[in-house]
Amino acid sequence: MNKKMIVVVVVVVLAGGGVVLALRHNDNSGSMNDMHMSGSSSSSSSSTSEATNSVTVQNFAFSPADITVKKGTAVTWTNKDGATHTVSESDGKTGPNSGSLDSGKSYSFTFNTVGMFKYRCDIHPEMTGTVTVTN
Repeated sequence: MNKKMIVVVVVVVLAGGGVVLALRHNDNSGSMNDMHMSGSSSSSSSSTSEATNSVTVQNFAFSPADITVKKGTAVTWTNKDGATHTVSESDGKTGPNSGSLDSGKSYSFTFNTVGMFKYRCDIHPEMTGTVTVTN
């Protein structure tokens, strides 16, 4: 009887893990943002970071999804996913346009205008982010 109970527990745990993975892939909220380790201190309670100009593309998300930089700063996106992504302005402003960004590749764009710039992955439009540029 103990073997049956162990099998049931294992099946429930494995099924639960599959649900978590499916939800993580389909999560549009950008909740993976807090997993980004930029090497600088930042509060995990905030998705906006003034301490970094680097964005990691991983787990079908931009991390951090929202950053703030000074005018004239180059922001670099690095694809650490197994899939190809893009970094493409999505609000009609002059912003990033990486084209296809294969796994392991990086793309940089210098923001020379103050304002808020929204972007997304054209291949996976649920992946979105924002760069806020200040003086």
